[in-house]
Amino acid sequence: MSKKIAIVFGGSRGIGAASVRKLNQDGFDVAYTYVSSAPEAVAPQPGTKIEAYKVDIGNPGEIAKVFADVADHFGGAPTCVFANAGINVPPAPMAQFDPENFRKLVEVNIVGMFNILAEAARQVADNGTIIATTTTLVRHAVPGVGPYSATKAAVECLVRSMAKELAGRGVRVNAVAPGPVDTDLFRAGKDEAALQRSASMSPLNRVGQPEEIAEVVSFLASDKASWVLGQIIQPNGGLI
Repeated sequence: MSKKIAIVFGGSRGIGAASVRKLNQDGFDVAYTYVSSAPEAVAPQPGTKIEAYKVDIGNPGEIAKVFADVADHFGGAPTCVFANAGINVPPAPMAQFDPENFRKLVEVNIVGMFNILAEAARQVADNGTIIATTTTLVRHAVPGVGPYSATKAAVECLVRSMAKELAGRGVRVNAVAPGPVDTDLFRAGKDEAALQRSASMSPLNRVGQPEEIAEVVSFLASDKASWVLGQIIQPNGGLI
């Protein structure tokens, strides 16, 4: 594939924003999505383009429009789709977990991700890549986050099935499952003691940085990962 085009769903901050920058540095023209307020423009590398699109991932029609707009504005189908959009809610034990919060998690992290991945399966170029974000907490149980982790486990099931469904087109489908990463989403609702507890989960005694996860995304999007298919890669600082 001579023309490299990436779409990053959930690319306005955190891991997504770091991945937009890294993929662009790797020579991709990059489209990325946001939910509400338009983010500050990102300066692209010379000879490349970066554009932002507002989208509600709960609406399949809006997702399809993003793919159509990218094909029009960038001159081709995406060769990489990074499905990074998602939310979290305040943790709580199952006995006290707010059902409405669980419904929000399901609507965004499962239904929204299904919408992205389904359209990506239809639209990604042959021999392209699809990458989804999940979490190490699928395999490392932490009290209070079971509902969140469950929604990410569902995404991993979608990824594994898609990997076999699309292999005949040469499309590689994988997921990145970080441990704690220093993002706005991670810090929300945590005091300093909670942040330190998260850091202590790694033998390195720190949390990850978005740029470290973006490096893994970059690898999965590259030809260096040509033999990596249907895998859940866990950059988590030795958490598990």
